[in-house]
Amino acid sequence: MDTGKQVIPFEGMFKMGYYIALFGTAFLLLWIGAFKFTQAEAAAIEPLVKHHPLFQGMYKVLELQTVSNIVGIVEILVALLLLLSIRFHFLIRYAGLGLIAIFFVTLTFLFSTPGMWRIRDNFIVTDFFILKDIGYLGFGMMLLGISQHKKTIS
Repeated sequence: MDTGKQVIPFEGMFKMGYYIALFGTAFLLLWIGAFKFTQAEAAAIEPLVKHHPLFQGMYKVLELQTVSNIVGIVEILVALLLLLSIRFHFLIRYAGLGLIAIFFVTLTFLFSTPGMWRIRDNFIVTDFFILKDIGYLGFGMMLLGISQHKKTIS
């Protein structure tokens, strides 16, 4: 009997896509997280962080590089949780929550950072590199959903 509910098989193409998303996301977070320890990236994220209502006060108590280092540590820790969740399934919930937090916050930079939206050739544009985070946010939500199932992806 068809209940109208979608059943996602954890095999075949889904499984391959899952691991591509998992390793791709972990690689990206490790790389970008490590880059946060450089002066160039610390300076690059300053306009984003200092205009965000949740984080703007950080620069009043911490140095520019320290703030960037903290962000990098969080990104690296979430990447490690993601990789460890392959072996320790219970970690998938925390990896999913970490991805949701990171990529939700980065998407809010579109609305909290002055000058993010501009008109070019009569067309509204933004810094499109942030828009990729919509997919990563979705992957985090998928992980959180997967964590609630007894069946695991192996």
